[in-house]
Amino acid sequence: MSDLLYSEEEEALRAAVRDLLTDHCDAPGVIARTESDTPHHRVLWKALTDGMGLAGLLVPEELDGQGATHREVAVVLEELGRAVAPVPYLTSAVVATEALLACGTEDLLRDLATGTTIGALAVALDVAPGAAYRTVRHDDGALHGELTGIADAVVADVLLVPADDGGLYAVDASAATVTPLTSLDLTRPLATVSLDGAPGRLLGDAEPAVRRALRAGAGLLASEQCGLAEWTLTETVRYLKERKQFNRPVGGFQALKHRLAQLWLEVVSTRAAARNAADALTTGEDVDVAVSVAQAYAAPVAVHAAEEALQLHGGIGMTWEHPAHLYLKRAKADSIAYGTAGAHREALAGLVDLRAP
Repeated sequence: MSDLLYSEEEEALRAAVRDLLTDHCDAPGVIARTESDTPHHRVLWKALTDGMGLAGLLVPEELDGQGATHREVAVVLEELGRAVAPVPYLTSAVVATEALLACGTEDLLRDLATGTTIGALAVALDVAPGAAYRTVRHDDGALHGELTGIADAVVADVLLVPADDGGLYAVDASAATVTPLTSLDLTRPLATVSLDGAPGRLLGDAEPAVRRALRAGAGLLASEQCGLAEWTLTETVRYLKERKQFNRPVGGFQALKHRLAQLWLEVVSTRAAARNAADALTTGEDVDVAVSVAQAYAAPVAVHAAEEALQLHGGIGMTWEHPAHLYLKRAKADSIAYGTAGAHREALAGLVDLRAP
């Protein structure tokens, strides 16, 4: 196992991404976007991809990428989770990119690495790695069918669509009908993709590509959940130090101290699990186990942290103007993304041969 502590380079990357998000992704701006017809932050996406080259972290340098590892991607996702940033980074720079890496599609990888093209894997967000997923019908070079629950499809330029012949096809988003759905997490909207004779370009076998993509998505989602949990804990502690009742800070009450101490233990444990998953994806050692452990633990912790933030902020936490609801909705949506905690616990039991009584 590698050293799970953050390297100097990773901390420098964190600082750069956090500074960028501080300038471009404040909470009032995110809330305003969720109330509009364009929840995705195009300016921020351009700054992350064109300005910093972060969309190509997993893409080799010879394909115009950065040739980095999943550890660096995990650092970026931690910061995006802290800001609940409405950008398609996880879906395009991780999941779609991993699918294309499995297929060896160099031209599309170049497009995704530069950020000029946004990709989306047309598999429902709640599908776990290795689980069954819906496909469309392939007939004489054209694709027919409907797929629902596709994250960030509304902003995608290219859709990676699995078909019933076992192939994974690239479909221009303009050739599909993308219908937005009412999503709990308005910062990562879902959509239904309808194909009625859309032309598709065969990329490769769907099963290994989809499994690789969903496994990376689940493993690195834990880093996003870790960042989200850290922000909610930090902000709750700050608020309780300032808020006073009976002429003393609310944070001084022992019952609240105990709740925060327990939450801190959960958050630091989540960081360890998330870092281990990112490192396993980098080294290729015990990947399935590390990913399942990370998701089984991180998903409920992120929800717990967001719920505690909402409750301990009192009345102000219940308002639309306060960002606590953004974090709770993202945490709840993330808890079913790429497999629920229960699904990952079940998968983990099979991986380590831990049979039910």
